[in-house]
Formats: sequence, C-alpha cells, structure tokens
Amino acid sequence: MFFYMPAKVYCENNCVRAHAKELASFGKKALIVTGKSSAFKNGSIADVQAALSDHGVECSIFNEVEENPSVETVMKGRDRGLAEGADFVIGIGGGSPMDAAKAIALMIRQKDAGVEYLYDSSAVTDALPVVCIPTTCGTGSEVTAVSVLSRPSLRAKGSIPHKIFPALSLLDGRYLLSAPRRVIVDTSIDALSHMYESYIHSKANDCSRMCVDAGLKVWSRSRKAILTGAPLTLDNCNDMLLASMFAGMAIAHTGTSLPHAMSYPVTVETGMPHGKACGFFLTGYLREADPAAVSYLLTTAGFTDVDSLENYYQATCGRDEVPVPILRKSVEAPLSSPAKLAMAPFAVTEATLCRIAGLL
Repeated sequence: MFFYMPAKVYCENNCVRAHAKELASFGKKALIVTGKSSAFKNGSIADVQAALSDHGVECSIFNEVEENPSVETVMKGRDRGLAEGADFVIGIGGGSPMDAAKAIALMIRQKDAGVEYLYDSSAVTDALPVVCIPTTCGTGSEVTAVSVLSRPSLRAKGSIPHKIFPALSLLDGRYLLSAPRRVIVDTSIDALSHMYESYIHSKANDCSRMCVDAGLKVWSRSRKAILTGAPLTLDNCNDMLLASMFAGMAIAHTGTSLPHAMSYPVTVETGMPHGKACGFFLTGYLREADPAAVSYLLTTAGFTDVDSLENYYQATCGRDEVPVPILRKSVEAPLSSPAKLAMAPFAVTEATLCRIAGLL
C-alpha cells in the first residue's frame, strides 16, 4: 500500500492573508494564472496581490485560461512568464486555471522546448513551484499532480504525463459564495464522480478509500442545499471545498475510471461541462459495479439507491440528449486503451461500455 500527498494545504477562512508569508516565500515574482473574470469578482486576486505586496513580492496576471485549457494557451502563458521573469506560478480558479498553471510552470523551465515536451513521457519533469487556490468545488487539482489539457487540432482532451504537485494550496470557501449556481452544481458532481470512481477502481486501497469515506461524509452535508437551490452558506462552501480536496487526494492515488474516460468525447464534441459529462456516465458505471460497494457509496453520500442518485443528477444538472455517434466515441475511447479498461475492478467489454453509455 502506498500513500503520497506532498501538497501543503490550509483550509480556513481568510487563509490567503493568514498565510501570506508562506505564499510569498516561493520567489520574487509570481505569474498568476487564472480565467477572464471570476477571480476578480470573488476577491481572490485582490487577496493574493495584497498578500504578495505585503512581503515585497511582485506579480503579473495571465488571465487568458479558457475552460478545458488548450496547449496553445499553456505556451502563451509560458511566454508571458518568461517575459515577466516569473520564478513561481499561482493558479487561481477551477480545474482549468490550476491545471494550466502546472503546465505553464513546467514549460517556463523548458524555455526552448516546443509543445511536444508536454507529452514526452521520457522528458524530465522540472517545474517552477506552483501554488493553487481553488474557487470551485470539484477538480481537486490543488492536491493532485495531474494537468488535463485539450488539443483542439486533434479534438482530444487528456492528462499530460508529467506529474506536478502544488507546493502549497489555500482553500477559502468565501471564494465560492459568488460562483454561478451552475458552476457549483457541475463541480460538485465532478467531486462526487472522483470519489465514486476512485473507490470502484482496480488501484483502490485502504488509504485512498479513507479519503473517499471522509469526502462523502462532508459532501453529503451540502447535498440538500444544492438540490433545493437554497442560498449557500459559508459552511456549505467550506464543506464542498473540503469534499473536493478529499476527492482529489483519492484520485491522486488511483486515478479516475471509466466515467471520466468516457466523458472527454462528450465535452469536446458538445461543450457539456466536465462534471456534468462525468455524471452522465456515473450511474451507468455504478450499475456495473459490486452491489455492496455501491450501496456503501450511495448511503454515505445520502442516497437510497442508484435511481435516487440519477434523480438528483437530473434535478441538478439535467440529462441532456447526446447524439448516438458521440456516445459511440465515448465507448471507443476506453475500448481502444487496455490501460483505461483496467481501471475498472470488473470485466469490461464493448457491451459493458454501451450499457454505461445508455446505448443498450
């Protein structure tokens, strides 16, 4: 059994300002990597700028990260970091900015390398220090070494082989209070998918399942608030961030499984948000798994059976109609990869994948 989680995490209100000295300790100039607007609206950018300034550290902002960040955006961020003389990187936002921050930190160190370096599994993984500040509650990227990027020219999305753990992560539920409801719903489903997929996984062990158990219990505390649409409290937001962190710790050791692998074609081809796309295949995956494990997972999260989870998904996310040709791509994606098929702790055939996708 193996457990490794080197990211140092603080989860508390006002933690950016409370740990300003540690945040500023990684260098003399930070490249802040984020999206267009949310980090400015929720106050996280202002907090980081003030914390760095208090300790004489400069920063530059690269706010061009899109949903499902592309390799082209990463290279553009690399060029900005080099031009600014950045010596560490801060990712602020959801999974997209945090994943992009890791890849940018890698490529700043490889200033003469082309985009192919990102996918060279034999290349040295040497990156600038990375700090992550999540402002959504699903990715868990703040405690994983994973960076998921899209390659528009190939109509593909997936993880790069380089493993880059953040050196420091700062979790503050206040930043979720202004997030659009659809973002909260989508990312909370992503966190739930992480936990269910990690538990029902060929690499699961007692340590990874410990993280799932803790995460599901915390996740369940805000389930009704999300379902009813009630205004989220700060406690709700802190709980969801904490659940996402536990989920990230779990997949840092097992990886995700078939729902994630099958979701990527749906996201690429239809633009369906990532968490919603994972949830699209989640109940189908559970129906194929060990009933005792599934019963435990559902009960711990506050569901009575698979149908009640499906009803929750439909009520919060909505089950969109996905064209059959795209669902066929979702079946073909893992079917062509023995490694992906091996993630499931049960035998997987084409018929299995078709049932998960709702084609049978």
